[in-house]
Amino acid sequence: EMASDRPTAEPLLRKWVSWARRCRLTPFKKLGATIRDHLTGILRHFDTGLSNGQVEAFNAQIQAAKARAKGYRTDANLIAISYLLCAKLRHLPRHPWLHAPHQT
Repeated sequence: EMASDRPTAEPLLRKWVSWARRCRLTPFKKLGATIRDHLTGILRHFDTGLSNGQVEAFNAQIQAAKARAKGYRTDANLIAISYLLCAKLRHLPRHPWLHAPHQT
């Protein structure tokens, strides 16, 4: 069952966590404990509508850049590349090797 609001989600999550605590499978017990520990934050999504999707997308871009580069020499270089990839900076100077528009 899916929940689209907090009043529906909270009892469903609590019921599932209760089931997971009684489950004989250790991974479900561990997941239930994690959900219980983070229940306030999970339910906050329904209040704010926010998720960590954008952060996960940034992380994927950074991990791909790390894999392509086979590592950066310093942490500062990795941070700089991360800003260039993810920050959507609009105030960067023009590429120095591109020709300036021809003026007449």
